[in-house]
Amino acid sequence: MNTPHKIIQIAIDARFYGPEQGGIGRYLQELLSSLEALNPPAYFKVLLRRSNWNQYQPRNPHFTKILADIPWYGWAEQISLARILKNQRLDLVHFPHWNIPLLYRGAFVVTIHDLLLLHYPTTKASTLGPLSYWAKYQAYRFVLGHAARRARHILADSNFTKQDIIKTLRVPAKKISVAYPVPAANVKNAQNSSAKERELLSKRYGITKPYTLYVGVAFPHKNLPRLLAAWEQVASKNNHTRQLVLVGKKNYFYEELLRGPLHKMAGSVIYTDFVTDSELPVLYRNAELYVFPSLYEGFGLPPLEALQYGVPVVSSNQTALPEVLQNAALYVDPQNTTALAEAIERGLNDQKLRQKLVAAGHTVYPQYQGVGLAKKAWEIYQNSVY
Repeated sequence: MNTPHKIIQIAIDARFYGPEQGGIGRYLQELLSSLEALNPPAYFKVLLRRSNWNQYQPRNPHFTKILADIPWYGWAEQISLARILKNQRLDLVHFPHWNIPLLYRGAFVVTIHDLLLLHYPTTKASTLGPLSYWAKYQAYRFVLGHAARRARHILADSNFTKQDIIKTLRVPAKKISVAYPVPAANVKNAQNSSAKERELLSKRYGITKPYTLYVGVAFPHKNLPRLLAAWEQVASKNNHTRQLVLVGKKNYFYEELLRGPLHKMAGSVIYTDFVTDSELPVLYRNAELYVFPSLYEGFGLPPLEALQYGVPVVSSNQTALPEVLQNAALYVDPQNTTALAEAIERGLNDQKLRQKLVAAGHTVYPQYQGVGLAKKAWEIYQNSVY
C-alpha cells in the first residue's frame, strides 16, 4: 500500500440502516459506530432514506449524512443512486449488500453476507408468482455476479461465506477478506432480571411462563415450522409449563404461521411482532434458552447476541454457525425434528450442560466486540483506493 497523500472521500450506502431492516441494518449500525470510534483520516458520506434519516446521528465531524431516499432493488436504485454517487466525487463507496447500481463506474467495495438466494432459489421465499420470481432471481444472479467481478474487494461475514463465494462465484481468494459483524452491545447488567421486567413481559406480550426464545425473520430457511413441531413435543413432555417466544417483524411468512401452526398453538407459543432495541434486552435477559434452527446462515447475529445475557443456546449445526458460536452452543441437525426437540429439552433441563454453555459464551462473545470490523474495513478502504 502506498503512503496516503490526501484525505480520502468514502460513501457508505446506509439506506438499510436501523434494526427494522434486520441483519444488514444492524451491520450498518455497528459499522458506522465503530468507524466513528476508530476515527480514521477520511471523510465519510452516509447515504440514508427519509425513514431512517433521524435514526443515525453522527458524533464524529468527519461523518456527514446525505439524503438518498431511493427504494431498494428497483430502477430508481439503478439510475438515481448512481447519479447521486457520481455527484459526490468519491474515492470509494462501500455497499453493505449486493444491490449495486450497474451504471455506477466508480471504485467500490461490497459486503456479501451470504449466498442464500443462490442456494435456496424457491418461490416459497417470496410472495411473487413463479414467473415474476424467476425474472427477479435472474436479475439477482446478474447483479450479484457484476458486484463480485467489479468490486475492488469483497468483505465476507465468515470464513464459511468466503469459501462459498470462492466456490460458487469463482472469485479469487485474495479478493475476499473476512470481517466478522459486531453484535449489539447496548446493555448493562445483562444477567439481572427484575419484577418490573417480568411484569412487562406478562402484560405486553402475554409471557407468563418460563420461555425459550427465538429472534429473527420467518423466511423458509429459518426453519420455524420444524421448530414449532419440535416445540409441540417439548411442551407436551413438560406438561405445557413452558412457552416458546418468537420475536420478529411481521411479514407474509409470519402471517402464514399465524394462520396455521401458531394459531393452533396459542398459549404455548407467543409471537411478539417487532420489538424495539429498548425492550429486546428484556426478552433476552429473562429467557431460559435461546434456539436457532436455521438451515443456512452466513453469520448469525441473534444467537451470538444471546450469549451476552448468559442464556444457553441450542443451534443448528449448519453453515457458518459452528464457526461463529464455537463451543458456546449445543448443536443439532435442524432437519431432524425429534433431535431438535431432544436438544431443546436437554438445553432446558441439563444443568451441567447449561452452566458449561454459559461459561463458554462469556469467552466467545467478547471476541466479536470492539472496533475489529472498522479496522478491517478501513484497511480494505485504503488498499482499494491507493
